Amino acid sequence: MKKFLKDESGATAIEYGLIAAAMGLGLVTVMPTLAGSITGKFGSLAGHVTSGK
Repeated sequence: MKKFLKDESGATAIEYGLIAAAMGLGLVTVMPTLAGSITGKFGSLAGHVTSGK
């Protein structure tokens, strides 16, 4: 039982899981803003290419 309580090998996996979850949450939060910005830039670029300016 003592060996089981001192074993921390699963803690690393849990920590990596928490980091991955935090990164995923951050991406879900930021992506709509980035998508709108990128869409606007490509729309502007398409307008310039079409007009020749």
